[in-house]
Amino acid sequence: MPLLFSYGTLQRADVQLATFGRLLAGQADELLRCEPSLVRIDDPEVAARLGKTHHANVTFQADDSSRVPGVVFEVTDAELAMVDAYEAAFAYERVTATLASGRQAWVYAR
Repeated sequence: MPLLFSYGTLQRADVQLATFGRLLAGQADELLRCEPSLVRIDDPEVAARLGKTHHANVTFQADDSSRVPGVVFEVTDAELAMVDAYEAAFAYERVTATLASGRQAWVYAR
């Protein structure tokens, strides 16, 4: 099964239920060589629904000590396609990354 790393809204139960129709079981992990950053939410309806003005984002760095905490989930290929659709609305792209645990996972960033 594919691994999906989330550092943002996909960790929220309401987002998981709306996206997958189920709650995901995950494990804490860290995204290596990244720093947290923010992306402004331009759609006021989305901002109101999420209760925030910015989405979490990551910026990839060359510094080996840079890390972003989050959760890694096992998802099906069909669920990964659902995340593609969810994240595309916010202009995020899916890339592979190595986690602190040594596992390879998909992560979405701008």
